[in-house]
Amino acid sequence: MTPELTPELTPELKERIAGIIKKDKIVVFMKGSKLMPQCGFSNNVVQIFNTIGKPYSTFDVLQDPEIRQGIKKYSDWDTIPQIYINGEFVGGSDIAIELYQNGELQQMVEVALAS
Repeated sequence: MTPELTPELTPELKERIAGIIKKDKIVVFMKGSKLMPQCGFSNNVVQIFNTIGKPYSTFDVLQDPEIRQGIKKYSDWDTIPQIYINGEFVGGSDIAIELYQNGELQQMVEVALAS
């Protein structure tokens, strides 16, 4: 069975994902990169974080089918993009828009970067 079809979140894959999340305070698993988002939802998230103007990293799931499927199991969230702040899963594009509009996302980012 090929990795992208494996329904299991193996300990190795879980560890890889956790490592990516721990590497930076703000991580967005997305299609494409912050310079070239490959879907509208990923682009929405990039635009929000660019507007906030604080450092964040991205992981292009199109380059890694195992992570693309694994992250959905890891977070128990079926869609990409996925945002992690300070190691905590925040949500996807719609949640990012909502949190940004009510000012919560900016606060979460400030708290994460201050810790």
